[in-house]
Formats: sequence, C-alpha cells, structure tokens
Amino acid sequence: MLYLAIVSLIWAFSFGLIGSTLAGVDSYFVATLRLGCATFIFLPFLRTKDIRKSDCLRLVAYGAIQFGLMYVCYIKAFSYLPSHLVALFTVLTPVYVVLIHDARQRRFTPRYLFAALLSVLGAAIIKAKGTPSGDIWIGFALMQLAGLAFAYGQVSYRDWKRQHPKINDHNCFALLTIGGTLCAAIFSLIFTDWGMLEVSGAQWQALLYLGCVASGLGFFLWNKGAALSNPGTLAAFNNAVVPLAVLSSLFVFGEIDHTNTETLVRLVIGAGLITTAVILGQQRRSAKDGSAKNG
Repeated sequence: MLYLAIVSLIWAFSFGLIGSTLAGVDSYFVATLRLGCATFIFLPFLRTKDIRKSDCLRLVAYGAIQFGLMYVCYIKAFSYLPSHLVALFTVLTPVYVVLIHDARQRRFTPRYLFAALLSVLGAAIIKAKGTPSGDIWIGFALMQLAGLAFAYGQVSYRDWKRQHPKINDHNCFALLTIGGTLCAAIFSLIFTDWGMLEVSGAQWQALLYLGCVASGLGFFLWNKGAALSNPGTLAAFNNAVVPLAVLSSLFVFGEIDHTNTETLVRLVIGAGLITTAVILGQQRRSAKDGSAKNG
C-alpha cells in the first residue's frame, strides 16, 4: 500500500503541471516523450532470459494499453478540460478496476465493488464549479477511455506478476514502457503537426520531470504496488489522487478559489470517504479468496 500512496502524492501535482506549464504543447508528443523517458530509465534493467517470448509480447501489449492508450486519451483531455476536472473525471476508474478483475476471475466480489463505489462517491463530492460547456463531454469520454485502459493494464499486470513471482518488476518493466511508447508514437506520427510544434525551456523541464519521475518512477511503483495489493485497495487508491490533485490546484496552481468554503468542505468530506474506502479495501481477504494479505 505504501507504493500506491507515494505515487498518489507524485501524481497529484502532475494534473496542475500539465494543465498550466504544458498548455498548448501537442498532447501526442507529450505522451510519447514521457513514455520514452520512462523506457530510457528502465531499459538497462531489462532481463528477458527468464521470460518467454509470448509473455514478452503480452507485457508489451499490456503497456500499450495501460500507458500508451491511457496517456493519449488522458493528455488529450486537457485540451477540453481544466486540470481539476481531468482529475475529477477519473472517479470511475476504481469501478473499472474491480469489474475487470472480477470478469477475468469469473466471479463477483461485492466488498471490493462497495469499496470502489465508496471512493467514487467521495471523489464525486469533490466537484468544482464553473464547469465548461460545449466540449466537456468530449473530455469526459476521453477520461473514461483513459480510465478503462489504465484499469485493464494494471489488473492484467497484477495477475501476470502473481503467476511469475520470481521475475523482478524492474527486470520486465521496460517491456511495458516500450509498448506504451510505441502506441503513443504511432498516434504522434499520424496526428502531431511537427511544423507547429514549439517547446520552451520551462516546458522541456516539465516534460523531463513528468517523464522520469511521474511516468518512470510513478508507473513502476504503481504496478509494483498493484501486484502486492488486493483489487479493493487498488481500486480505492485509483481515486486517492483526486483530493490530492484538488489540493494541488487549490494551493499550488491557484486554479480554484481556495477561499470558497463550500469547496473546502466538499474536499474534506470526499477525502474522508476515499480514506474509508482505502481502509475497507486493505482488510484481509477471506480464506475463500485464496490470496495473501496485501502489503
């Protein structure tokens, strides 16, 4: 659970950073560069000797979905939404995590779904005013596609890693980022207007930070934590970033009026519900589930 908590803190600042510093930079280029940086960091640790070729291809495919497709949709959503709404519209990701896990296991786990729905309720309470009209539904749809892709990838990797416990995360993680980079690069080659692409010095710094820390270190720790967690905890932590991202918007990027008492009350109540969901998901699974207590 510690890994998921650390990454939630790291990612909380990414929403505001993308929405402010990287405004105007082509989203497909941003996605490709971030995942390329992550690949560059973990490529030296790649060891495929003990991984079957079919599993290598499977991990590349997981990465293409979890990282590549997710980033393409997620970063594009900033063209239609302010950063606090991008964070807010991730609220359904926990439900996707639980439902995808149960579908893969051909079973239904009410407690995990309840934990996910509780975290959705908490995040939904933290809603911002001033919702833009017009393109909001395009942004919402993009965020749901991103949530589905991210949920599928992390659940699939979690299941695969539990079937291959002797393979270290850092020895196979580059396969995931390679898949993500290739997926994002295809979109970039097709849709990026290279003649209009301009990146300032501050934007290059933001891209390097997001690529190396938020994407590289963040995704690695997240998937490592996912492999150690049960689906309920994993689902709830997918929403733990929402109150943190809103706090970042309030006090760091000044996107929301922090003197608004109603906004602060919603934040406190929503954060409390999400914390309850995390605790609920962290409880020991029953013996019938046949899984160890998560760490």
